[in-house]
Amino acid sequence: MAMNSTDWIGFAGVFLILLAYILNVAGKTDRNKLPFILLNLLGSSLACLASVLLDYLPFIILEGAWAVVSLVALIRILQKQYGSV
Repeated sequence: MAMNSTDWIGFAGVFLILLAYILNVAGKTDRNKLPFILLNLLGSSLACLASVLLDYLPFIILEGAWAVVSLVALIRILQKQYGSV
């Protein structure tokens, strides 16, 4: 079965989310560090986009919520580092 662009977008998103998890478990990053947050934000955003393109509401909600939580974490990290954002 050939993969289309939606498949590739979803694959990339899931890969980034799993990479963040693996790096965290391996002790290479921490859940409060910028790389972990950015991997989750980008990964969940891509996975959400793929879910939108597939018109699959359960994963739109899941990945959209994951992206929002990651964005809030990113804003908090930036506020700590640079003051108000």
